[in-house]
Amino acid sequence: MFLTTDFNLFFWHAAVLGIGATLFMDFYAFALKRIFHIQSLDYALVGRWVLYFNCQFRHSNIIQSPKKRYEGFVGWVSHYVIGVAFGAMFLFLSQHFNVGVQSFAGSAVFGLVTVTLPFFIMQPCFGFGIAASNTPSPFTNRLKSVAAHVMYGTGIYVSALSLPYIHIEL
Repeated sequence: MFLTTDFNLFFWHAAVLGIGATLFMDFYAFALKRIFHIQSLDYALVGRWVLYFNCQFRHSNIIQSPKKRYEGFVGWVSHYVIGVAFGAMFLFLSQHFNVGVQSFAGSAVFGLVTVTLPFFIMQPCFGFGIAASNTPSPFTNRLKSVAAHVMYGTGIYVSALSLPYIHIEL
């Protein structure tokens, strides 16, 4: 199929799905903040973490680490790069496990699985513990992470449905 025969097409599909899904996730976070005053992750922390890679991967508490120049920009770019990487992973896995790209269940489950990255890599490296266990409200933070990543999966589904309308066929 397209994965093995045309890498460029695979890349563009992954980019559209990943960016679309990340935008959907961000719209969800914006709506939560605007309507319910619920804060989401400050992506400047992701940028700070990325900018510290060359000298420090794990922090006791990244909030207390000195700020880095351009951390907000780097954090947002990293957020979308990760979204595209997850989009590529979704396409790859959906082809190899014969799950339709336009399957809501497959997309939502994939989104749920992506929460393993923040739970077991990012949050511990930020000094927040596995699955935010060292934060003041671990359950609330876990719930927010899970909901955001299910929204990412829903965004993959919505993006996959929209591809034919922008003349990109899967």
